[in-house]
Amino acid sequence: MTFSTHQSKKTNKKKPDMEQKTFFRLIFLIVTAGFIISFTSTNFSHGPTKLLDCTDSSSSPLCASRNFLFNKQQPRPIPKHDPKPKTKNHDHASDTPNHPLDPLTVVEFNKVRSILTSHALFTSGTPHAFHTIVLEEPDKNLVRLWEKGNSLPPRKASVIARVGTNTHVLTVDISTGKVESENSPVNVSGYPMMTIEEMNDMTVLPFSNAEFNRTILSRGVNLTDVICYPISCGWYGSKEDNNARVIKNQCFLTQGTANFYMRPIEGLTILIDLDKKKVIEISDTGRAIPIPGSTNTDYRFEKLVTTDKTRRLNPISIEQPRGPSFVIEDNHLVKWANWEFHLKPDPRAGVVLSRVRVHDPDTQETRDVMYKGFVSELFVPYMDPSDAWYFKTYMDAGEYGFGLQAMPLVPLNDCPRNAAYMDGVFAAADGTPFVRENMVCIFESYAGDIGWRHSESPITGLRIREVRPKVTLVVRMAASVGNYDYIIDYEFQTDGLIKAKVGLSGILMVKGTTYQNKNQVEKDKEGNEKELHGTLLSENVIGVIHDHYVTFYLDLDVDGPDNSFVKVNLKRQETEPGESPRKSYLKAVRNIAKTEKDGQIKLSLYDPSEFHVINSGKTTRVGNPTGYKVVPRATAASLLDHDDPPQKRGAFTNNQIWVTPYNKSEQWAGGLFTYQSHGDDTLEVWSDRNRDIENKDIVVWYTLGFHHIPCQEDFPIMPTVSSSFDLKPTNFFERNPILGAAPNFEHDLPVCGVQSVSA
Repeated sequence: MTFSTHQSKKTNKKKPDMEQKTFFRLIFLIVTAGFIISFTSTNFSHGPTKLLDCTDSSSSPLCASRNFLFNKQQPRPIPKHDPKPKTKNHDHASDTPNHPLDPLTVVEFNKVRSILTSHALFTSGTPHAFHTIVLEEPDKNLVRLWEKGNSLPPRKASVIARVGTNTHVLTVDISTGKVESENSPVNVSGYPMMTIEEMNDMTVLPFSNAEFNRTILSRGVNLTDVICYPISCGWYGSKEDNNARVIKNQCFLTQGTANFYMRPIEGLTILIDLDKKKVIEISDTGRAIPIPGSTNTDYRFEKLVTTDKTRRLNPISIEQPRGPSFVIEDNHLVKWANWEFHLKPDPRAGVVLSRVRVHDPDTQETRDVMYKGFVSELFVPYMDPSDAWYFKTYMDAGEYGFGLQAMPLVPLNDCPRNAAYMDGVFAAADGTPFVRENMVCIFESYAGDIGWRHSESPITGLRIREVRPKVTLVVRMAASVGNYDYIIDYEFQTDGLIKAKVGLSGILMVKGTTYQNKNQVEKDKEGNEKELHGTLLSENVIGVIHDHYVTFYLDLDVDGPDNSFVKVNLKRQETEPGESPRKSYLKAVRNIAKTEKDGQIKLSLYDPSEFHVINSGKTTRVGNPTGYKVVPRATAASLLDHDDPPQKRGAFTNNQIWVTPYNKSEQWAGGLFTYQSHGDDTLEVWSDRNRDIENKDIVVWYTLGFHHIPCQEDFPIMPTVSSSFDLKPTNFFERNPILGAAPNFEHDLPVCGVQSVSA
């Protein structure tokens, strides 16, 4: 089964003749091949369909069309040991839930689908689609009190559906078959995230429009060499903008390269009504701009021809002769060293960590750290105000589905040999479950880092050299949202620290230009270059300046849910005359946030602070409240005008830290319905209510930001750039929790033979 089998039924007012039908089928195969082959799905009524592999002599029409597009040259031989996932015997059809937070199983998806398709909303003949079907999580208190061996709370599904032009939010009780609620949101703008089927449909739709076809042909381009990609439209201040659910397509030339993103048909934009599946408007402002060439744009290993003399790296592998140190119980409960947590894939967030707890070596207790953590939203605004670019202000989670765009991870390259993998099971637009294989990997990492160390100087007479290696546990996923790839890591350390890391790679969204060299760029009377809105990367290619913001939802429960947020300021203190030879020193000033306004934080080098989440009801032996702190790393702040419509929608990036009281309905920083929203249901709106947050169940939101001014090293594909932040224990333990960690000894580690290498 592929996603294309789940497309909504279309009604055509005019039947095309046989020649047109054949033509459009060919276009469909060509255009969608690159998308469909990347999805792994399972139709449980017809048995599994494996990930399509076109590296062999497969006769599949999808492979044939992809080869027609991309393999016109003789390929460089692929290494014999091309890494592939190990064969898995896991049968998702027999899964049963074992934990209150376990995602819906295949059996449950099918039952929900059966319940809904017989419901009055969906039997009227009005076109409909299920945009989200996920577990309706039980109340937090029920989950916190639940223990293994207890019966599970009632299993329910949360459903967002479109029926005609209306959006419905439903709750389905799986055990009783009852649809408990049928709520249409009131006074909230926006639409649910797109389905994969809609995105596939939109790649094909322009080719059914005669004006579009004439426009392409007038450029001397073959229709069979064109691919169109759907781009979310956003909102730009007019109420009329929200009268229809629309999308804009932009098109690229595939001839001569797999990297079609580097060959934009600049200035050509197709506005489409998503519900009516109809082209509304075609704008073509770039006829004078040539389509960039394909030379040096392909990034596939077998296509690279190089005379580079750089010495090749020898492979590095972590071997674990005794097996991994972690276990995954009941498919979703991960236990490693002093950590345990629940892990599940999610179609919108990607990966969700829940019930994160750490073992205390002194008290022998397993203590609460975080109830739930995940990527809440990604905001990616491009900095070009021109007609073909101003609308590129993406919300990658709320518009496209961060988990839906997660691709199968590549063993030995995405994840090391010692990794274990977890699949995601999601619902297609008709409710049918499908499997995204190898969506998440879990592995232990050792990169030669040091956990702690101390060596005594010879002058002390003490021959002490104590060192402990740092081994960590990594949970990883990678999402390919169109051209960009995001790598999300959650790294657990034995000292109680959790590191959240974001890596950016993939391909730039580029703009076509008439310029082939910087010396051609027009200048004004003062000698200033004309604004390019980016960097000239190659002949006729501009990499447009843009930002990336990744906002994390962090429901910290430090030793329980009642916590407070403390801003610890470092302040300069002047000494009194005669007090000291020193004139100044630093002191820490602690301020407990009383309300949400106090928890709105803009980071500044000139206002150095620490940000603690404490439990004032539990103290250490010497009286400090137990806590964790958010430790920012390199980040960026939005510079857009707060009244700019894209920034109104992305107002959750106006601060780097927010603190709100826990509310089950407030999980998505851009609002439940992000697509074409007006910014009236965002984290900023909630926080401006200024609710009490002292000694409450609170949620911390942290935004990791990147300003990206493209450079030539980003062409034709980007080396990964990354940043992170930490959640670090602060007076949580009585002392260093890894004091008793064992050092490595020679007999613990295998000795591998090394081949001699000539100089």
